[in-house]
Amino acid sequence: MADAGRIIDINGPLVRLHLPQTALGDQVRVGRLGLTGEVIGRDGDIALAQIYEDTAGLRPGEAATALGWPLSVELGPGLLGALFDGMQRPLASVWEQSGDRIARGIVVPALARDRRWHFVPQCEAGRALAGGAVLGTVEENAAITHRILVPPLLSGELIDIAPAGDYTVDEVIGRIRLGDGRIEKLRLYHRWPVRTPRPFRRRDHAVEPLITGQRILDTFYPLLKGGKAAIPGPFGAGKTLLQQQIARWCNAQIVIYVGCGERGNELTDVLESMPALRDPHSGRPLMERTLLIGNTSNMPVVAREASIYVGVTLAEYFRDQGMDVVMVADSTSRWAEALREVAGRLGQMPVEEGYPAYLGSRLGAFYERAGRVESLSGAPGSVTLIGAISPPGGDFSEPVTSHTKEIVQTFWALSKDLADARHYPAVDWLESYSVSVAAAARWWHAHVAADWEAARAAALDLLASAEELQRIVNLVGVEALSAEQRWNLEAANLLKEGLLQQSALDETDSFASPEKQYALLAALLAIHREGLRLVRMGVPARRLIEMPLVAEARRWKSTYASADVAALRERAGRVADDFAPIAADYAQGGAALPSGR
Repeated sequence: MADAGRIIDINGPLVRLHLPQTALGDQVRVGRLGLTGEVIGRDGDIALAQIYEDTAGLRPGEAATALGWPLSVELGPGLLGALFDGMQRPLASVWEQSGDRIARGIVVPALARDRRWHFVPQCEAGRALAGGAVLGTVEENAAITHRILVPPLLSGELIDIAPAGDYTVDEVIGRIRLGDGRIEKLRLYHRWPVRTPRPFRRRDHAVEPLITGQRILDTFYPLLKGGKAAIPGPFGAGKTLLQQQIARWCNAQIVIYVGCGERGNELTDVLESMPALRDPHSGRPLMERTLLIGNTSNMPVVAREASIYVGVTLAEYFRDQGMDVVMVADSTSRWAEALREVAGRLGQMPVEEGYPAYLGSRLGAFYERAGRVESLSGAPGSVTLIGAISPPGGDFSEPVTSHTKEIVQTFWALSKDLADARHYPAVDWLESYSVSVAAAARWWHAHVAADWEAARAAALDLLASAEELQRIVNLVGVEALSAEQRWNLEAANLLKEGLLQQSALDETDSFASPEKQYALLAALLAIHREGLRLVRMGVPARRLIEMPLVAEARRWKSTYASADVAALRERAGRVADDFAPIAADYAQGGAALPSGR
């Protein structure tokens, strides 16, 4: 430990300390309870620290001690399936020691020190190792094999390595001689400062979309692995449920869910539902590839700010093992509010709605830690960041949403009107966008269908034109529309109900494979084209709207599972047959058909 000092004064979570020779970013413990904090400013011998725990009861004159290292996380086996707070304290272990309320100053290691892991070495003594190299493996669980890495900043000659066997995370499994002659011990875990991005060789520009199984996301507004996305939406729009669906169904190997400043009952729902879910890809418990970080709105505000960095550092660690990782942050609005509170107490000049001037740069620095890379070990991996935003009153022009919109590649805007109409996911197809469509199209064209991009564009055009038609209907009624316009409006509604709506509670509809997504899209567009052809021949739109096919098509999403795509395609191939009798009637006696639109 570094020098000891004392508390000078206290301002909420900010504490001024007499603590000479302490570096910016160093962790400190203050007061008789040993509350944890981080140095964020210096003035001579005076250090300004933000405390991650409630400072009630602290008094000037109490002791303060610098720990000599920045806020860091422990990286090693035992992370998956755990629930941590914003300082990476395992809440299950904290509960065992302090009960339902987290005792202030409690210190619990993130990784259990008494658990033994079976280590299998993958390199030999005498070999030169660079930082990030793989020392060996540990079977974390039946779904994940954990690669034990050399800490990124260490490189040299491996003097010795332990044989295959069972070890705790504290036991030495090897020693490495550095370039300056020093010898460092290697263990199953190492520490890394959360505010420092982990290094990698280079960015990897290989393109693969993140498949979430949610049609409105994958088909219309795709997100690439290693990309950045935002989910803004007002209260009640379904942000949390959509994030849970992404966490459950996405084709990433690791999912990290950060509950940052959300209400305790919402996080409780996540904690109760997640362990009960099965991984659809392996059939095993979803928690075997999931890690939760919980920092609710009644927990210390500064720890809320730290939890985001803890989560993304853990994501980078699994990325460096050659895995695809998705991190969901719920929500970055609460994180930004923590920045605002601390900035106010520091007396910094507020700008938009009281947020500090550096809000945009902090958001940018966080999202830039996403990406697909070639790790130091040579293995490709990715971190995909998805941040939820809770704009007050659903106002997307507020600072957090507007700054985020300039940074992210995919914007999934949630609509309160859609949510009120029980249309879920309530993603607004007019407000949302993705700049990755062209890149994702290459994957879709190679793996699913050569005309995916054209079909997507046709559907969006139909939806956009229907919005204009709906405004006319709201003003003067449906009778003002031509037959072709009425059919276009009905076809758009068919797309909304038969494709864009998706029930998370329907076992068949909760997930849609890319093949099923395209098959549904192509089938519904085929119905529109066939109907449009007949309308232009003079067939009344009302007769087409009343066809049993239209009602049946709305149920196809729940009738055909992802494994039944062949049956769905076969049914879609008979769409023209459904229209044939009407076309025949018109050809034989079109003038006898009932008039009307």
